[in-house]
Amino acid sequence: MNFARFQAIIGKYSQLRIAVVGDFSLDRYLEIDPARKENSLETNLPVYNVVNVRSQPGAAGTILNNLVALGIGTVYPIGFCGNDGEGFELRAALLAKTGVKPDHFLQTPDRRTFTYCKPLVMETGKPPVELNRLDSKNWTPTPAVVQGQIIDAVQNLAAQVDAMILMDQVDVPGTGVVTTKVLEAINNITEARPELLILADSRRGLRGYPRVTFKMNAAELAAFTGAKHQPEMEEIQQTAVALSRRQGRNVFVTLAERGLLGASPDGGVEHVPALPVRGKIDIVGAGDSVTANLTASLAAGAGVREALEIASAAASLVIHQLGTTGTASPGEIQKLLLGE
Repeated sequence: MNFARFQAIIGKYSQLRIAVVGDFSLDRYLEIDPARKENSLETNLPVYNVVNVRSQPGAAGTILNNLVALGIGTVYPIGFCGNDGEGFELRAALLAKTGVKPDHFLQTPDRRTFTYCKPLVMETGKPPVELNRLDSKNWTPTPAVVQGQIIDAVQNLAAQVDAMILMDQVDVPGTGVVTTKVLEAINNITEARPELLILADSRRGLRGYPRVTFKMNAAELAAFTGAKHQPEMEEIQQTAVALSRRQGRNVFVTLAERGLLGASPDGGVEHVPALPVRGKIDIVGAGDSVTANLTASLAAGAGVREALEIASAAASLVIHQLGTTGTASPGEIQKLLLGE
């Protein structure tokens, strides 16, 4: 990719409208100063003294953060939070983001706010060290009334956006945003608007999803196809092409240190190797940056290889950001990708 082509793609970002449908969490970081150590008088256990607390949208919110960093014109979060302090923080964090319109982001007493609480030991001159995470999740089925509101939002926005992202982050099926009924609504949208780019990612796999663009890792691809072993590159390419033909949509596969792969229904397949590691890394958020950059670039008219190259550079930037779930701007991507 050359400079002119890169500029032509990112030049359309400010006009794009993208909806993110999924499980938004609050990522709350507790920064611990190890120099302020003490023991509890009551229990004699070590005390971790928190000297700073910072929060940002996580899970599907990480995709949203990346879209905002790219300068996408309008980003519509579709999801929910609870009527709790974490929900207040999450909504405030969304409202503070440029271009984000949270009109379809629900606050409901029927759900608690999905929260990742991340204690970090911050020692001068050293990378942050993350201690055991404290999670708050919903373990019961999402109420029908909440699902109905999500479906209404998806249907209303489908006619207005240039692309839609589905992000299923929950461990227990049916307890989050992307439920079976929501997928039925998505299926109806694909039939009514087959030209609309809808890219899906799920930590539990994409089996049962409608005919949308798939993004998955190699292990998820193997599980999807029932493979009993970790496939080699040639087999991954063949499997991705076969799945793409079946879906009638592109299929993207993240391959960790082996890079990214994209397959098209016409049988085309592209592989972009990972960029070299340039120091200590933290892979948290890399997949979400790939999702955001693939969607944005494809919606802006990029080809499969172009989208992979942009997403690869973004992921490389993100994994070198320690102590946070990072993002990459067009300027940063351009410098790493093109050296300009």
